[in-house]
Amino acid sequence: MSAKFLCIHGHFYQPPRMDPWMDKIFPEGSAAPYRHWNERICRESYAPLAWARRADGEGKTLDIINCYEWMSFNVGPTLISWMERSAPDAYARLLEADRKSLARLGHGNAMAQIYHHVIMPLATPADKEAEVAWAVADFEARFKRPPEGMWLSEAAVDVPTLEVLAKAGIKFTILAPSQVRAVSGPKDSNWRQVAEWEVDIREPYRVDLPGGKSMAVFFYNGPISQAVAFEGLLSDGERFWRKLADNCDQGLLSLATDGETYGHHFAFGEMALAHVLAQGMISREGVQLTNYGAYLAANPPKRRALLQEVSAWSCVHGVERWRSDCGCSTGGHQGWNQRWRRPLREALDSFKESLDRHFADKGAALFKNPHQALVGYGRVLAGQMDQDGYAAAFFRPKLTKDQEETAWKLLAMQKWALSAFASCAWFFDDLGRIEPMNAMTFALRAMELAAKTGSGDMEAAFGEWMQEAESNDPALGTGRDLWEKRVKRRQETPHQITLQALLTLAARNGLPAPGASARVDWPGVGVEVLVSEADGLSAAGEVRVFWTLEGGADTHAWAWSRPGEHDLLRGTLKVWPFASQAKATTSTAVVLTGLESALSWKKLQDLSLHFIEHAEEESWTQQLEEVRRGLEFFLPFEEAQTTQTYAGKWRRFWAALCWRVVVDGAPDCPGMRDLLDFLRQHGPGHTDREMLLFRIKNHIMEMLARSGNLKNIEIILARMASLGLETDLWEIQNTYWTIRDKGRGSPELERLLGFRI
Repeated sequence: MSAKFLCIHGHFYQPPRMDPWMDKIFPEGSAAPYRHWNERICRESYAPLAWARRADGEGKTLDIINCYEWMSFNVGPTLISWMERSAPDAYARLLEADRKSLARLGHGNAMAQIYHHVIMPLATPADKEAEVAWAVADFEARFKRPPEGMWLSEAAVDVPTLEVLAKAGIKFTILAPSQVRAVSGPKDSNWRQVAEWEVDIREPYRVDLPGGKSMAVFFYNGPISQAVAFEGLLSDGERFWRKLADNCDQGLLSLATDGETYGHHFAFGEMALAHVLAQGMISREGVQLTNYGAYLAANPPKRRALLQEVSAWSCVHGVERWRSDCGCSTGGHQGWNQRWRRPLREALDSFKESLDRHFADKGAALFKNPHQALVGYGRVLAGQMDQDGYAAAFFRPKLTKDQEETAWKLLAMQKWALSAFASCAWFFDDLGRIEPMNAMTFALRAMELAAKTGSGDMEAAFGEWMQEAESNDPALGTGRDLWEKRVKRRQETPHQITLQALLTLAARNGLPAPGASARVDWPGVGVEVLVSEADGLSAAGEVRVFWTLEGGADTHAWAWSRPGEHDLLRGTLKVWPFASQAKATTSTAVVLTGLESALSWKKLQDLSLHFIEHAEEESWTQQLEEVRRGLEFFLPFEEAQTTQTYAGKWRRFWAALCWRVVVDGAPDCPGMRDLLDFLRQHGPGHTDREMLLFRIKNHIMEMLARSGNLKNIEIILARMASLGLETDLWEIQNTYWTIRDKGRGSPELERLLGFRI
């Protein structure tokens, strides 16, 4: 067996972007044309790594590799939970990769990651334990095995953090060699002070812990990892391989990189990685691919290491980047500072301390053990335990319904409070960025839940703390200004939730008739809308708001009027607490006039997407119906005629006519030959071209998914080629490759899809 081993690790993480009331990610304009950055980076990095191409010199696809099957990786829980819901195919490839690597090596490629990406040395002991326990539960629920290793956010570490990892059964983690201060030899116990370049990173080290346990630590190769991330090493797969092979000696060569490097930061970077992994698969030049768990099992640590007391991989000042103006920042804005970091950290720490006291005091009467209940809550979030099972295990017996609802709200309070400490809030260059805004929004949600469970007002004190933080942009002002003008405006209220439910239904033309109801669901909340009366431009009814994990439901009455049939955002909405004599309580109503002012841009944009999706679908259905009814009226040209009479009007139906020919296989009509010429003539630059290609691609994907006749797909692709239509084959190739592996294939289809046959 080769004595030269290679392990390339990818750290896959996105900061928590979800709205903490709806528990969904609203549109982010800077990610357009994608809905938000999770969606965009998934398409540019995470999914391409799951289906990475190896191509020949003519651009033909030779092979498709699931890179995750051959590399070490961790995926943050806030990202992988989104992938499970919104990118299920890529998510399935992650799970499959771990299963296959486990079968091949006896140890899976997947590692766990700290749940909320908090900087662990700055977390309280209780929060450290919760973050690790929730991460383990999430990992076990997905990968169906205990994690062997765990990625620390920003590789930020101290001895208490390693103690918590060891207590949870974690065997190893990955750090930078700069985080070592001393090592001992394999045969003696003498400590030797070392610089980072003096650390022999080809082997794991043992860190002995005060509690009697130990932790294995791998140190990645800093220069090569930097070259991958910042020096263009991914521009050429063979150059990448040459760099690795030339530096791969006896022992382990380990790299640690951000997953977004492959594809998002460097276009087609996943192809360079696939080339390297393909060389490792055949042990080219004696280099063998492995993962940390397998290497550790075969090569237990022979040396010990002493770590820097507190350190991280992206800050040379320990962990000051996440609490002070240490000089580490990004953005390159001359004259800017990060003095805002300290008051943001202190404000959040102070608020969390108050929350923890409230949780312990209030929870003492609700939980058998409040701390154990908090640690165990991760099993509910991971789906390992349902709410009834959790209540039986952690609630005190014979709680009333109101007490149970209070207990669930306390747990949700802690979940959102921990979300506020994700490292990205301090990582960048200004307080006014989206990451600090999100952190304060999570804190606001936690404060709201605390207030609902009987705490005092925390918002005023938080605003006072944030007065000391100042944005580098004078127009944004202080943290208190941002808190009052931006963050608190994000707070969901019963009237805003009612408004969004009504507008969502209206945008889909789905507002129910009087006496009927309709449901709108987001991950964190469901809304049932009942219409009791409707008269032209006004309607009224009831609304029930169901909170997914918090327990309980809120019921309100509503009345909506608008000046015109199409004036959805210029009407007036009244919402008030529901009572049997609902009309008598209208004096307590919240009145929204000029509805667009009641919602943020992101929420209005979300409604616009509901509208445009529904409108486009209805328009397409109508066009197809008209074409099916009128295709025979496309008559052949006469004499010297070169285009169709009223060509501009026929051109409006170009996409539907193409669909009729390509997908439906329209029978010959009198003017079929001239119709085909017409479609070819008007195809280039047609405004509906992209939409048509998207629809045809999805249709082929559906055919493949339901094991459709491959010959029919060949016919569709051949018809497309005859009309000069070339769709993006990437997803079709991926799905075809999956069924090909199951023994179903077609040489002709592979040729049409661009494979080398």
